[in-house]
Amino acid sequence: MNLTRSQELHERSRRVIPGGISSNVRANWKPFPLFYARGQGSHVWDADGNESIDYVLGRGPMLLGHTPHRVIEAMKAQLERGMHFAGQTELEVQVAEKIVELVPCAEMVRFNSTGSEAVHAALRLARAATGRKRILRFEGQYHGWFDNIAWSFAPPIEAATPRYHAPLRPTTLGQCEEDGANLFVLPWNDLDLVSRLFKENGSEIAGVITEPVMCNWGCIQPEPGFLAGLRDLCDRHGSLLIFDEVITGFRLSLGGAQGLFGITPDLATFAKAVGAGSILSALAGKERFMKMFGELKTVHAGTYNANPVAMAGALAALGQLSENNGAELAKAHRSAARLIEGIREVALEKESNLVVRGLPPVFSTTFLPPGSKPVTDYRSALQADSTRTARYWAELQDRGVRITPEGTWFVSTAHTEEDIARSLAAVGEALEAVRD
Repeated sequence: MNLTRSQELHERSRRVIPGGISSNVRANWKPFPLFYARGQGSHVWDADGNESIDYVLGRGPMLLGHTPHRVIEAMKAQLERGMHFAGQTELEVQVAEKIVELVPCAEMVRFNSTGSEAVHAALRLARAATGRKRILRFEGQYHGWFDNIAWSFAPPIEAATPRYHAPLRPTTLGQCEEDGANLFVLPWNDLDLVSRLFKENGSEIAGVITEPVMCNWGCIQPEPGFLAGLRDLCDRHGSLLIFDEVITGFRLSLGGAQGLFGITPDLATFAKAVGAGSILSALAGKERFMKMFGELKTVHAGTYNANPVAMAGALAALGQLSENNGAELAKAHRSAARLIEGIREVALEKESNLVVRGLPPVFSTTFLPPGSKPVTDYRSALQADSTRTARYWAELQDRGVRITPEGTWFVSTAHTEEDIARSLAAVGEALEAVRD
């Protein structure tokens, strides 16, 4: 694969952009972070003209594929009317009404630009509503990069580290110990530990924030009863349950993970698919909590909140996803299900220990050594053979199939039967290439 132009641009970018990237998440692409020129449907083309079937989808936003016609036309029309007013538009009312229609917990909605901001607003609201300070989060779950929540996302797990009251681990240099002082951190999917924490500290806990599926670390599903158990504990102790649906929202179902699992949180954060590529996030929740923003005692602000161009894109995207009883989303689910089944069949045929986890239309492929324990949380996910996963990812990239370096596949409504067939053939070749 010729990457000459990407390499030239990367070297040029490093002179003016730290690391040559604008998000550290992009640093682990090999042989260096590639540059992209365009996308159409389920395909992208890099700066050298190499075409790939894209399962990265901008790390999730492009659920309708690249340059979806209705979304682009809606945004173009709004660009002609005005880009930003620092005032209200009917569009934001319409998008909020659509979210309220689709999402079980959504009685009211506020808009932001990024998922990190939506999470920040949710944590502030939980503390304001309860008068408490402490937040429970779980190891291996990503809730944005802000200092007050970016703890123990990917901590080193030494053998002596306890599962209960493990020490908080900062995500980055520059975080102050005080920023994590009001956090509890536990392994996910262990309801006994959560119950113990509430028994000992329930009166201090303002809220529990969780990805309802661990899409940021191996697409690990909740154990039966775990989400319902969180709901019950929060109800009994007066804490708010917060679902981070930045990835799962409008993807696992039109109502998100909460619609799929039938567990309704008090608050939920959304981004990525809600705008189909437009720069938008949202916090949705029950009126008795959300109205506190409207009373102006709990501050939520942002210059670009509810930007009309983003609102136009979101209204078109949600309309397309929800029409005909969600036929477009169902198509993505069918495509992902065929990929999941096909990859498992190829792995069996190649006698590979490649494991597929997740739910359509987002899933993960990693290599687990023989005899591994079931993967139910971050710690058990560390059993994966990360070296082989990285080699497999590189082999797929060389064959024109683009997934994330950690092995995540996002499937869009634009992926075709031909895409699936080509992808499965590439998986088979990649497994042969990484065979020991």
